[in-house]
Amino acid sequence: MTAASIPFSDAKYAHRVLVVDDYPDSAEATCMLFTRLGHCCRQATSGARALDEADAFHPDVVLLDIGLPDLSGYEVARALRQLHGREIYLAALTGWGQPEDRARAIGAGFDQHILKPATASILREVIRAAERSREENGLPPLQDREG
Repeated sequence: MTAASIPFSDAKYAHRVLVVDDYPDSAEATCMLFTRLGHCCRQATSGARALDEADAFHPDVVLLDIGLPDLSGYEVARALRQLHGREIYLAALTGWGQPEDRARAIGAGFDQHILKPATASILREVIRAAERSREENGLPPLQDREG
Protein backbone atom coordinates (compact mmCIF):
# COMPACT_ATOMS: atom_id res chain seq x y z
CA MET A 1 0.00 0.00 0.00
CA THR A 2 1.44 3.36 -0.97
CA ALA A 3 1.01 6.52 1.07
CA ALA A 4 -1.18 7.97 -1.67
CA SER A 5 -3.62 5.04 -1.38
CA ILE A 6 -4.12 5.35 2.38
CA PRO A 7 -7.58 6.72 3.11
CA PHE A 8 -7.97 9.62 5.47
CA SER A 9 -8.67 9.13 9.15
CA ASP A 10 -12.03 8.80 10.83
CA ALA A 11 -10.65 10.63 13.89
CA LYS A 12 -12.82 13.34 15.39
CA TYR A 13 -10.02 15.93 15.12
CA ALA A 14 -6.54 16.32 13.73
CA HIS A 15 -4.20 15.30 16.53
CA ARG A 16 -0.65 16.34 17.28
CA VAL A 17 1.51 13.22 17.19
CA LEU A 18 5.14 12.86 18.23
CA VAL A 19 6.98 9.81 16.87
CA VAL A 20 10.18 8.88 18.68
CA ASP A 21 12.47 6.33 17.04
CA ASP A 22 16.26 6.19 16.85
CA TYR A 23 15.98 5.13 13.20
CA PRO A 24 15.20 8.36 11.32
CA ASP A 25 13.74 6.53 8.31
CA SER A 26 11.33 4.62 10.54
CA ALA A 27 10.26 7.79 12.35
CA GLU A 28 9.79 9.59 9.05
CA ALA A 29 7.71 6.76 7.55
CA THR A 30 5.45 6.62 10.61
CA CYS A 31 5.04 10.41 10.56
CA MET A 32 4.20 10.25 6.87
CA LEU A 33 1.37 7.79 7.64
CA PHE A 34 0.00 9.99 10.43
CA THR A 35 0.15 13.03 8.16
CA ARG A 36 -1.68 11.14 5.43
CA LEU A 37 -4.31 10.23 8.04
CA GLY A 38 -4.87 13.94 8.64
CA HIS A 39 -2.74 14.53 11.73
CA CYS A 40 0.16 16.87 12.46
CA CYS A 41 3.32 14.91 13.19
CA ARG A 42 6.82 15.64 14.42
CA GLN A 43 9.65 13.24 15.08
CA ALA A 44 12.57 12.82 17.44
CA THR A 45 15.45 10.33 17.38
CA SER A 46 16.52 10.36 21.04
CA GLY A 47 14.92 10.45 24.45
CA ALA A 48 16.27 13.89 25.31
CA ARG A 49 15.05 15.29 22.00
CA ALA A 50 11.64 13.68 22.61
CA LEU A 51 11.27 15.49 25.93
CA ASP A 52 12.29 18.81 24.33
CA GLU A 53 9.92 18.25 21.41
CA ALA A 54 7.04 17.32 23.75
CA ASP A 55 7.53 20.58 25.67
CA ALA A 56 7.56 22.65 22.47
CA PHE A 57 4.92 20.78 20.43
CA HIS A 58 2.42 19.71 23.13
CA PRO A 59 1.48 16.40 21.45
CA ASP A 60 -1.77 14.58 22.11
CA VAL A 61 -0.22 11.22 21.23
CA VAL A 62 3.37 9.98 21.50
CA LEU A 63 4.56 6.81 19.77
CA LEU A 64 7.76 5.94 21.56
CA ASP A 65 10.40 3.35 20.74
CA ILE A 66 11.78 1.55 23.78
CA GLY A 67 15.39 1.13 22.62
CA LEU A 68 16.72 4.67 22.33
CA PRO A 69 20.42 5.62 22.41
CA ASP A 70 20.39 7.91 25.44
CA LEU A 71 17.34 7.43 27.65
CA SER A 72 15.23 4.30 27.40
CA GLY A 73 11.67 4.63 26.18
CA TYR A 74 10.60 3.60 29.68
CA GLU A 75 12.49 6.56 31.18
CA VAL A 76 10.97 8.94 28.64
CA ALA A 77 7.47 7.58 29.34
CA ARG A 78 7.92 8.06 33.10
CA ALA A 79 9.17 11.63 32.55
CA LEU A 80 6.27 12.47 30.22
CA ARG A 81 3.76 11.07 32.73
CA GLN A 82 5.33 13.09 35.54
CA LEU A 83 5.29 16.31 33.47
CA HIS A 84 1.99 15.91 31.61
CA GLY A 85 -0.07 13.32 33.48
CA ARG A 86 -2.78 11.67 31.37
CA GLU A 87 -2.93 14.60 28.90
CA ILE A 88 -0.65 12.68 26.53
CA TYR A 89 -1.55 9.23 25.23
CA LEU A 90 1.60 7.07 25.20
CA ALA A 91 2.02 4.11 22.88
CA ALA A 92 5.16 1.98 22.96
CA LEU A 93 6.14 1.26 19.35
CA THR A 94 8.76 -1.44 19.55
CA GLY A 95 10.14 -4.69 18.24
CA TRP A 96 10.09 -6.10 21.77
CA GLY A 97 6.89 -8.13 22.04
CA GLN A 98 7.23 -10.65 24.85
CA PRO A 99 4.61 -10.60 27.65
CA GLU A 100 7.18 -9.21 30.08
CA ASP A 101 7.93 -6.37 27.60
CA ARG A 102 4.26 -5.45 27.48
CA ALA A 103 3.97 -5.57 31.28
CA ARG A 104 7.07 -3.41 31.69
CA ALA A 105 5.70 -0.85 29.21
CA ILE A 106 2.38 -0.58 31.03
CA GLY A 107 4.24 -0.35 34.34
CA ALA A 108 6.30 2.56 32.98
CA GLY A 109 3.14 4.50 32.14
CA PHE A 110 2.42 3.54 28.54
CA ASP A 111 -1.24 3.29 27.57
CA GLN A 112 -0.62 0.83 24.77
CA HIS A 113 2.10 -1.51 23.48
CA ILE A 114 2.30 -2.13 19.73
CA LEU A 115 4.81 -3.99 17.62
CA LYS A 116 6.73 -2.61 14.67
CA PRO A 117 6.02 -2.11 11.89
CA ALA A 118 2.87 -0.07 12.46
CA THR A 119 0.35 -0.12 9.63
CA ALA A 120 -2.12 2.64 8.84
CA SER A 121 -4.92 0.60 10.45
CA ILE A 122 -2.88 0.22 13.66
CA LEU A 123 -2.17 3.96 13.72
CA ARG A 124 -5.88 4.68 13.25
CA GLU A 125 -6.60 2.46 16.25
CA VAL A 126 -3.99 4.31 18.32
CA ILE A 127 -5.82 7.57 17.59
CA ARG A 128 -9.21 6.03 18.46
CA ALA A 129 -7.76 4.63 21.69
CA ALA A 130 -6.32 8.06 22.55
CA GLU A 131 -9.74 9.66 22.01
CA ARG A 132 -11.40 7.03 24.24
CA SER A 133 -8.72 7.50 26.88
CA ARG A 134 -9.39 11.25 27.08
CA GLU A 135 -13.08 10.56 27.67
CA GLU A 136 -12.38 7.83 30.26
CA ASN A 137 -9.95 10.10 32.14
CA GLY A 138 -12.44 12.97 32.25
CA LEU A 139 -10.32 15.20 30.00
CA PRO A 140 -12.00 17.67 27.67
CA PRO A 141 -12.22 16.58 24.03
CA LEU A 142 -9.60 17.91 21.69
CA GLN A 143 -10.43 20.48 19.09
CA ASP A 144 -8.79 21.15 15.77
CA ARG A 145 -5.70 23.29 16.09
CA GLU A 146 -2.75 24.30 14.00
CA GLY A 147 0.38 22.13 14.16
